Amino acid sequence: MVNWFWKRRDTGRKLQLRSRDDVDDTTRVDFEELAPDIDTFLGQAAYLQLGYFETLSELIAHTPELADKESLSRAAGAALDKHEGLVALIRDRGADPTALMLPFREPLDAFRRETHGVRPFETMLAVHITAGMLDDFYLALSASYGDTGARVARTLRADDDREAIVEIIGRAIANDEQWRWLLAMWGRRLVGDTLLIARSALRPATLGAADEEKVEPVFTQLMAAHSRRMDAMGLAA
Repeated sequence: MVNWFWKRRDTGRKLQLRSRDDVDDTTRVDFEELAPDIDTFLGQAAYLQLGYFETLSELIAHTPELADKESLSRAAGAALDKHEGLVALIRDRGADPTALMLPFREPLDAFRRETHGVRPFETMLAVHITAGMLDDFYLALSASYGDTGARVARTLRADDDREAIVEIIGRAIANDEQWRWLLAMWGRRLVGDTLLIARSALRPATLGAADEEKVEPVFTQLMAAHSRRMDAMGLAA
C-alpha cells in the first residue's frame, strides 16, 4: 500500500469527494494543479468503462442462471453506455477516441488482470468495488475541466445497474458462509491496486508534501465509500 495515503495529518483546507447526487458542487474539489490534461483524463475514463463492459460480458458467459445473466447484462449495458457517452464527448471535441484510449490499454488491461478473480463471485465483487471507487475518483477530477468535466460527471452519475451484483453476492453468502470471509479478504486486496490506478491518473510522477495534503482527504473519502459498499454486502472492509 502506498505510504502517502495512510499518513494522517491536519492539513487545514480539506477537499471533499463529490456526491453523485449533488449537481452544483464543483467548488468542493479543486484538482487543477494535479489533474492530468483533458485528453489523458478522457482517454483513461473511456477505456476503464470499456474494460468493465468486457469483464461483465465475460461473466455473463460463465453464469449459469438465466436471471443472473440478465442482471449482469444490465450492468454491462450501463458500463457500455458510459463508455459510449465519453467516446461521443471525445468526438465532439474533434479528437479520435481510439488514439486517446490506446496509451492506457496496456496498464488498464494489466489492472483488470490483477483484479480478475479466480472465481466469478470474486470478479463480480472486483467490478463493483473498483468501478465504484474509480467512478467516484473521476467525478472528483471532473471539476477541473469546466463544461467538459460537467458532461463527464453527468455520464458517470448515470445508473450503473450494479445493485444486481450485490444481490448475487448476497445470495452466495447466504448459501455458503465461507464466501463471506473469502470475499471480504478479496475486497481488501482490491483496494491497493485501485488506489494505484487512481494515483496514476494524477499529473506529478512524484507527489511532494504539499501535493500529498491535497490528495489525502479525497483518498480518505474513497476508502470511506469503499467501506460503505463492503458493509452493504455484509463484508468487512
